[in-house]
Amino acid sequence: MDDRAVETAAELFDGMGAEYERAFGKLPAQLAALDWLAARLPAGARVLDVGSGTGRPVAESLVRAGYDVTGIDVSAAMVELARSQVPGARFEQHDVRDYRPPAGGFDAVTAFFPLLVMGRDEVGESLLRIADWLVPGGYFVMATVPADIADVEVEWMGRRVRVSSYSTAEYLRRLREDCGLEVLHHSTSTFQPESELAGPEDHLFCYARRPVG
Repeated sequence: MDDRAVETAAELFDGMGAEYERAFGKLPAQLAALDWLAARLPAGARVLDVGSGTGRPVAESLVRAGYDVTGIDVSAAMVELARSQVPGARFEQHDVRDYRPPAGGFDAVTAFFPLLVMGRDEVGESLLRIADWLVPGGYFVMATVPADIADVEVEWMGRRVRVSSYSTAEYLRRLREDCGLEVLHHSTSTFQPESELAGPEDHLFCYARRPVG
């Protein structure tokens, strides 16, 4: 019997620190998504990175492209590390479920895997919140592990966590019908993290846009 405590998202990532970057920092589909986004945003665009982690590669790449970047993360340790590694961006300790964005919204929001360690209803509510933060014409680029699961305990990177997600079809439906976004691209792929503690993962990447008018 596994008697290890189930960790919250904050506890999980406080304990991982730079280990997460080593394992997931060279994810090809994520790097391609950042290139796709950078090709479409105007200079100085305001970008929010939800679940900003260590700041690399997402915030670092966006700052290098000339954007005004804010990162939010539930982990105090990750926020501290990101501030030291990517001084050109702002990093704040916030949960996507209660974050209050500044007036004016964002030209783009990125969310690479932050919607897994929460309840299933909270995943849907978080998508609605994020869509509302986009300016008309703004982009939402996200990635997750697609699965029809709710509050399932799993071992990930040697830790016990409780995760929730939707199937690919349900994610696409929610983005289109519930959030009112135009899905421009979606793809699935399998990635092997650079860590002995993690096996291969199926990833869903979606690029979406808030309609103008």
